[in-house]
Amino acid sequence: MTTTVLSLPQGADALARPFRLLSLKPSAPLAPDAPTRRISSQQLLKGERELVIQHLGNEYHLRLTRNDKLILTK
Repeated sequence: MTTTVLSLPQGADALARPFRLLSLKPSAPLAPDAPTRRISSQQLLKGERELVIQHLGNEYHLRLTRNDKLILTK
């Protein structure tokens, strides 16, 4: 078995760089006690293995793997 070790940049600057996160802002503010909307992956994919989501001019691909896992890529 081969083990790969990744080295991280050293110093305070390394921790100052944030991760890029998807930001999906609701069109209207939600009430603090509003339940989170839920939808099943079966409803989203409708029997397909891939779905393209358009967000702010970008395309994101939601894929269902052979192991029934979901992967979202840009």
